[in-house]
Amino acid sequence: MEKLAELDRELFLFLNNLGSEQWDWLWIAISDKWMAIPLYAILLYLIFKKFGLKPTLLTLVVVALLITATDQLANLFKHGFERPRPCRQEGVMEYARFIAVRCGRFGYFSAHAANSMGVAVFLSLLFQKHYPKIFVFLLFWAAVVSYSRIYLGVHYPGDIITGMMIGGIFGFGFFKLRQYLAARILKGSGEA
Repeated sequence: MEKLAELDRELFLFLNNLGSEQWDWLWIAISDKWMAIPLYAILLYLIFKKFGLKPTLLTLVVVALLITATDQLANLFKHGFERPRPCRQEGVMEYARFIAVRCGRFGYFSAHAANSMGVAVFLSLLFQKHYPKIFVFLLFWAAVVSYSRIYLGVHYPGDIITGMMIGGIFGFGFFKLRQYLAARILKGSGEA
C-alpha cells in the first residue's frame, strides 16, 4: 500500500509541476463550480427542448440528488480515511505548486471529480439517442475539471481516479433512477 501511495505522490508532483503561472488563472477558473453555469444552462435548454417541462423538472431533481450523494459520500470518505491533501502533506507540499484559493484538511476522494463525472455519465446516457456524440465532450469536460484539482495542488491522482469511478457509477445509477421515476410519474402524460 505504501508503494502505491508513493507512486501517487510522484505522479502528483509530475502532473502538478507541469503548470506555469501564465495558465494558473485558467485552471483556477476551470475548477470554480460557478464557471460551469453556462454549460449547465445550455444542457438544461437541450433537456427542455428534447423532453419538455415535466421531464426537465424531474431531471433537475435527480441531478441535484446525484450531486448531493457524491458530495456527501466524498465528505464521508475524507473524514473516514483522513488522508492529507498534497498541499498539507509534509514531503509533498514543499515541492508542489499550490495555487488554489484554499486547502482543506483531507482529500480522499475528489468531490469535484465525482460530481463532474457523475453529471457527464448521467447526461451522456440521457442524450444518447438525441445527441449520440455528446458523451465525448462531456467526458472530456469531466476529465479537465478533475485534472484541475491536481493542477491547483489539492488532490492526488488517486483521489481523482477514485472520484471519477464513483461519479461514473453514481451517474449510471441515478440515470436508472430517473428512468424508473419517469416511467412511474410521467407514464400517463406521454412524456419521458
